[in-house]
Amino acid sequence: MTCIKKELIDGDTALVGVIGCPIKHSLSPVIHNAALTELNLNWCYLAIPCTKDDFNLVIQGLRAIDCKGLNITIPHKNIAINACHKLTTIAKNAGAVNTLIPDKLNSWIGSNTDIEGFLVPLQPKKEWQKKTALVIGSGGSAKAVLHGLSTLEFSKIYIVGRNQVSLDNLLNEINKNQFLSTELQLLLNHDVLLSKYIKESDLIINATPVGMYPDTKEMPLGKKVWENLENNTTLYDLIYTPRPTEWLKLGKIYGCQTIDGLEMLIQQGAASLRLWSGIEKIPTKLMKQAAIKALNAQYN
Repeated sequence: MTCIKKELIDGDTALVGVIGCPIKHSLSPVIHNAALTELNLNWCYLAIPCTKDDFNLVIQGLRAIDCKGLNITIPHKNIAINACHKLTTIAKNAGAVNTLIPDKLNSWIGSNTDIEGFLVPLQPKKEWQKKTALVIGSGGSAKAVLHGLSTLEFSKIYIVGRNQVSLDNLLNEINKNQFLSTELQLLLNHDVLLSKYIKESDLIINATPVGMYPDTKEMPLGKKVWENLENNTTLYDLIYTPRPTEWLKLGKIYGCQTIDGLEMLIQQGAASLRLWSGIEKIPTKLMKQAAIKALNAQYN
């Protein structure tokens, strides 16, 4: 992993990082350290492995040593809410936290930059008005996706989950916060009509870790159901390792437009860095170049 220029790491170097499990695949250290070097910030960004059982202990310890900020990824985006002294409005509404900002009370403020990052590849907004979306997943990433979709004026949204309890919990949050006025339908992975819904959808988003390194041969919902893809459908996979995923490769075969999670990663990372540093102009092009270089080295 490339960190800040070696000569700049000294007794004053501060820590920022990302917490998740698994986390070895993360490109966040690559993109953030490229930005930190360019901005001449004496910070170092690390990938920090952490289980759910250790989560509270780890973030308390990091706050105690004056960590300047944390990103939160799978599977901690939901439980991170309870570890925060305060939530921003967007994190509260989303019901998920992907960014922790240190406060003056030796605690954390929880925010969510996933929504901002998710929306960038889907501009302009008018392309999606009155269309149909299908979201695979019902966790923290899916919540951010749904908040993003709520601004694009879809006429109908399907949500596919592994079990009824998780879907019901998500529906309760949607109803409680009233952020979706779109017609909504909840589906289970084994729904016999999944093929019909896939055929009907203009945009399909994988908001699960299925297909992510190291289990790169897997596909969300299995391979057979995607025989019903239409060539006017856009597939958006939030995963960026590998790039592309097997699911997106299959989509290309069927003539679909495909979007991977790299641009979302860059944009949500830049938004987090703005919150931590107070610096508005973040070198996103440089961050993307660093990410692509790292991916090419890893998979070629």
